[in-house]
Amino acid sequence: MLRRKRPLDDGIEDNPDMPVLSVRDRAFARLLVATVLRRLGQIDALIADCLNTPLAPRAAIVQDILRLGISQLMFLRTPPHAAVATSVDLAHQRGLLSHKGLVNAVLRRLSVEGAERVERQDAARLNTPDWLWRSWSGAYGDDMARAIATAHLKEAPLDLTVRADEAAWCEKLQATQLPTGSLRRPAGGAVSSLPGYAEGAWWIQDAAAALPVRLFNGIAGREVVDLCAAPGGKTAQLANAGAQVMAVDRSARRLDRLVANLSRLKLRVEAIAADALTWRPDHPVDAVLLDAPCTATGAIRRHPDVPHLKQPDDVARLAIVQENLLHAAIDMLRPGGTLVYCTCSLEPQEGQERVESLLRSGAPVERRPVEPGEFGASPDWVTPEGDLRTLPCHLAEYDGVDGFYSARLVKRG
Repeated sequence: MLRRKRPLDDGIEDNPDMPVLSVRDRAFARLLVATVLRRLGQIDALIADCLNTPLAPRAAIVQDILRLGISQLMFLRTPPHAAVATSVDLAHQRGLLSHKGLVNAVLRRLSVEGAERVERQDAARLNTPDWLWRSWSGAYGDDMARAIATAHLKEAPLDLTVRADEAAWCEKLQATQLPTGSLRRPAGGAVSSLPGYAEGAWWIQDAAAALPVRLFNGIAGREVVDLCAAPGGKTAQLANAGAQVMAVDRSARRLDRLVANLSRLKLRVEAIAADALTWRPDHPVDAVLLDAPCTATGAIRRHPDVPHLKQPDDVARLAIVQENLLHAAIDMLRPGGTLVYCTCSLEPQEGQERVESLLRSGAPVERRPVEPGEFGASPDWVTPEGDLRTLPCHLAEYDGVDGFYSARLVKRG
């Protein structure tokens, strides 16, 4: 993941060894790798503190073995003898015989001194790349940037959107109902074994990701185009609300996953594999949801690989894609129709700046501001312009939410 810049989920899905593991071991393997990525700055600082000279580039696998061992020792509370022994075994299995002693020495030292060293570290700062820290400080202030980075250190809980009767399912699932209506359970466990999974009573969706669809304020019976729709959480919301949905995504593979997800939920939509920049419906529609491709810096709690995959150039590149998609979405709307634009990014260039640029360009749309209190939204989630902006440190008493930006626009005419 770190050297080939591959997304964590893709790496896990394509790894031939993962399917043969038990459910429990598979979950632990993912948690272990995710924890390394989430705490990489701290872990590499600990390694550097224990070495007189940095490891040579050819010893990159040794660095990774140390990372896995330290993750277990310091953050997953694996018994020290197990973390040390399995790490030394890994070095042996990989033919790194000359480094077994080093792996053993570093991990044994940290099993004694590590907790005190970790206590002295600035975890939020060490685990956040400089460019992201500067971006968040500039957009939200230093204190909020630190709160965001701190929220990323915890594994995200499991959020569920229920088709109906939230109160009953809250009890059956032993969940907590959030002020926005989503149900929340602790992370971990086999999702498919939970009550209601087989009958399609709910689907997994972060509480913040469930908010953009609610900006439509009554969608039953209306024609809606859902652009960049996969994997389908928002598509399911639209269909469950009674909309006639055209789900458009240019990735046939991702669209197949969307169709499978909605089949479990017994929801029907028209799935269209096409490029949203060039595809158009046969006639203008009532509403368009554009969940645009973005850097996903608002979803780092769930995707700790993001800080290691994305760079500032990605923000600029994706901003161009988002701007073009916004103009395409407007083309699909009838006069008076509603466009909801959203991204799971914390970067202003991918959110508010895109909408401001669109309005300055003379596009035939105007803002329809979000009202504080609408669908459970807290007043501090609504920007002065009337857009919706959640941050990972919001709902801290419930362990936070993803960072999301949403704007509601209406086509003039």
